[in-house]
Amino acid sequence: MQGGPLLISGILRYGQYVYGDSEVVTAQANGYRRATFFEVASRAEQLAKALRRLGVGDDDRVGTFAWNEQEHLEAYLGVPSMGAVLHTLNVRLSHDQLAYVVNHAEDKVVIVDGSLAPLFARVREECKTVEHVIVVGDGDDSGLGKVLSYDELVAAESPGYDWPALDENQAAAMCYTSGTTGRPKGVVYSHRSTWLHSFGGMAAGGVGVTEHDRVLVIVPMFHVNAWVMPYVGFFSGADLVMPERFMKAEPLCRIIRDQRPTLSIGVPTIWNDVLNYAKTHDVDLSSFRRLHVGGAAVPRALLEAYEERFGVRMIQGWGMTETSPVCSLGFPPKGIAPEEDMDWRTKTGRVVPGVEIRIVDNQGRVLPTDGVCVGEFEVRGPWVATSYYKEPSTERFHDGWLRTGDLGTLDAKGFMQISDRTKDVIKSGGEWISSVELENEVMGYPGVFEAAVIGVPDARWSERPLVAVVPADGVRPEPADMVAFLAERVPRWWLPERWTFVEELPKTSVGKFDKKLLRERAAEGAFEVQQVDLSSHLG
Repeated sequence: MQGGPLLISGILRYGQYVYGDSEVVTAQANGYRRATFFEVASRAEQLAKALRRLGVGDDDRVGTFAWNEQEHLEAYLGVPSMGAVLHTLNVRLSHDQLAYVVNHAEDKVVIVDGSLAPLFARVREECKTVEHVIVVGDGDDSGLGKVLSYDELVAAESPGYDWPALDENQAAAMCYTSGTTGRPKGVVYSHRSTWLHSFGGMAAGGVGVTEHDRVLVIVPMFHVNAWVMPYVGFFSGADLVMPERFMKAEPLCRIIRDQRPTLSIGVPTIWNDVLNYAKTHDVDLSSFRRLHVGGAAVPRALLEAYEERFGVRMIQGWGMTETSPVCSLGFPPKGIAPEEDMDWRTKTGRVVPGVEIRIVDNQGRVLPTDGVCVGEFEVRGPWVATSYYKEPSTERFHDGWLRTGDLGTLDAKGFMQISDRTKDVIKSGGEWISSVELENEVMGYPGVFEAAVIGVPDARWSERPLVAVVPADGVRPEPADMVAFLAERVPRWWLPERWTFVEELPKTSVGKFDKKLLRERAAEGAFEVQQVDLSSHLG
């Protein structure tokens, strides 16, 4: 059989010529910008030429500090195809973390959206390896020193680029973890891993994207390559709807109404915001054939609410920065009764083709796939990292497997159920309490908008759960009533006696509850904690 490397340039060319009339729609404050795949690919060629003239060579890192928009997609395609490495910079990182990842990756050029220029200007002088800053669109770039205009650079070049025949194992892109435990860590994705992962996204057992779809890409392009949806779009011919900076419920619902997407991907907090907005506004989600949600545990109440309120089927998935990210998707197995459908969809998901998953105990012994034994998940596959950039990290990577830090069960059908992170599980009186399962049940209580659970010190039991609740608008749930609600849903020793109410829960740069910060605030005594007498429930 004929051979040939699996390269990003192959994805670019395929979308450019086979699906040249598919479109990329970028939201703006007043209206939308549109470009065909052919035009986007041609501009990616021009961008590559411009970067080459600036001295960007093979393996040089090109950072992007931008929203989900057309120009970011052009960089997604053009930078790796020319042999350089795309480094997506998380716009929500702290000042110190942002400066660290730019320097650690040794970015040579950074492409900055004009609206984000003041934010990047705060770290510009600390970025020692950055030779050029390219600004997309308008914005106050006065703090960046000498800058180059993205549009002018691209316009100065003619379309067409003789893409090099690269080694498919060469680095194509890199992304850093969110840095919730120590410094962010770099993960490098090869052309081969990205190509295979993107191809899997089109499979019927994957997200199942086709040219008949319009995909609303809510997951930020600075977070794990937006779950490779930009590449899946070019591979499949699906139109791509980019929300740019407009990630709140109100503008998202406007975009959905105007653009009629059929698929979307986003974290639970986004979809929870949309659901809350729909309580007081008319929201039409009838164009969707399915929603995909991941990045954090998905409460059953959220899945049920979208089914009942909008008639939209929501499928959850699981993965990590280190896994590109998708490793499992929550499609129920064949042959189940209709009333069992939701039970299967609340599971973390079934391992996708190409990935292997196992669970191990704390001595590293492989546990049975019986859906009962609890252990730490380990994964391996063609789009799973083998090390961190410049850091071997043998404690996370061993014998070809990645230790995920997630605890749970695995059954014989390949369905995984994550119960917690190893660092978040609550160890109470010799028993484990799953903070994730407990907060998902709390969020099923009427009047709760969001809830996060952390472990706090306890003189008798070592640790006990503290529940931080964000009430729904105009509601103030009673802790005793919520305990009674939970008593029918969780083991007795899980019932939390400590409750606090907050206006907002802190979140990480990728939208997860920031439990590290919650624990710090609890230790400082920052919360007004209410105690509930559990004696009537414990018997």
